[in-house]
Amino acid sequence: MSKKFIHKSIIVNPIGMIYTSHTTIENMPIQPVGAAGVEGVIELNTDLTEGLAGLDGFSNLILIYHLHKVNGFKLTVKPFMDDKMHGVFATRSPKRPNAIGISIVKLVRIVDNKVYFEGADMLNETPLIDVKPFFRQTDNRTDAVSGWLDEKDELKAHSHRSDDRFK
Repeated sequence: MSKKFIHKSIIVNPIGMIYTSHTTIENMPIQPVGAAGVEGVIELNTDLTEGLAGLDGFSNLILIYHLHKVNGFKLTVKPFMDDKMHGVFATRSPKRPNAIGISIVKLVRIVDNKVYFEGADMLNETPLIDVKPFFRQTDNRTDAVSGWLDEKDELKAHSHRSDDRFK
């Protein structure tokens, strides 16, 4: 039985902008783990600066952002880490019905409304939707299973770079 959702669209306003050294998707790290040492900075809307209080005590952040350069979506894709097609929801492909990205990054420092971090795997001038602290007590899953990805070389995510397949 199919259930219809009450809300057909949700309006999400960016809370800031993410600035990185990545100006094109070609050759970008495919995950933050592959962007070790690659710095980025969030410039939070100044009227939201108070919301950063207490965040400086965390080592890692979860960034949720809009994949603003993605056009359209595909329900089956060939992800960077495999040569077989998979459903988009079994991948981290940017070609999603809602172009939303997520990255867990290392917090470096906070100065006023600017949040400096390492692990930048997103394009320069990416609209930021939300920042959440990473809780090691609840966000780690040592018994997690990663489906088709468990068969792949986990170190590949550290060195693999994007190409133009999701343009």
